[in-house]
Amino acid sequence: MEDQPRPKLDWDWGTAYDLFASLNVLHEPNKFGLRGSWAAGVRSRLPNAEREILEDAQTLFHIPAQWVYGLPSPKDSASALRRLEHLAPERRLPALAINSETPPQVAEALMDVMERGAWDERDQDVLRDGFNEKGLRGKILATILDWWARGAEFGERYLAALQSYQQVFFAEEEARIRPALQDSLEHAKALSKELTVPELVEDLSQGLRFESLMALSELILAPSYWTTPLVVFSNLGDERMLLLYGARPVDASLVPGEVIPDALLLALKALADPTRLRILRYLAVKPLTPAQLSRRLRLRAPTVIHHLNTLRLAGLVYLTLESGGERRYAMRTETVESTFRNLGGFLEADTRR
Repeated sequence: MEDQPRPKLDWDWGTAYDLFASLNVLHEPNKFGLRGSWAAGVRSRLPNAEREILEDAQTLFHIPAQWVYGLPSPKDSASALRRLEHLAPERRLPALAINSETPPQVAEALMDVMERGAWDERDQDVLRDGFNEKGLRGKILATILDWWARGAEFGERYLAALQSYQQVFFAEEEARIRPALQDSLEHAKALSKELTVPELVEDLSQGLRFESLMALSELILAPSYWTTPLVVFSNLGDERMLLLYGARPVDASLVPGEVIPDALLLALKALADPTRLRILRYLAVKPLTPAQLSRRLRLRAPTVIHHLNTLRLAGLVYLTLESGGERRYAMRTETVESTFRNLGGFLEADTRR
């Protein structure tokens, strides 16, 4: 393994990643297998105006991982809020929303909109073309451009809402997840001494494979409790990548106090569907793309992709991101087998508490 070419590994961690990740999950609970009613209950702790600005912020940016990476230690919610406070209000949105992955023409257009305090159809076209999203809905574009035209107002209101969210929910959550993040980081560092980089990423991400991984010069790994089992990756330029991997233990739940582990519940839900069972039968034979599965199942591609996303969320499939952009799936036999072992262990657990 010592002679194998590999990207340099670096490590990072901080609860500030989960400050923003938790907001993303709370606003898209279905994507992460979270109970929608609980997510709505957390959001309801905030006043209406603050809920609205945090919801709109998910359209402007999701998890500003590059910005968090640039924070000084300890990279917790307090340090993130202090850094935002020190920025002028009109600089907060650019700092969070524009990074090395933002197409230059989009970044230029957005900054121009902020300077003008207005936008027009040409700005919409630049965003559609720059993000290569011809079907990007006008309402979403209007929300993005409206806030960029009022950048200073967004900066003021967003910081106030984020401070409120930290006070009413995340400060307590931060204390809960910090030990799991630290344990996960130490576990990952130990694994890195035994596994190749692709094997390490596959293990930490519960089945994600990057064909171009070994072409990187540096890979920074950081644990995230709230995004588990999914990953967030951000290209830092110069063949460098920041990867947030899931750090929630398999016997833990995202909902505090919940006794049924998320991993077990998601796997059982995923398996309790005839179409997904058929998909797994095909994937047990050989890896397939969504298009290939669509032809075999005689189902529309979006339907197949929906089922594959559910299986990926449950950790039941490998996902290979090929160099040309193609996605290829295969069954994770070990996860299917461990699901029923975990179910047996859960049912046999001592409940005298």
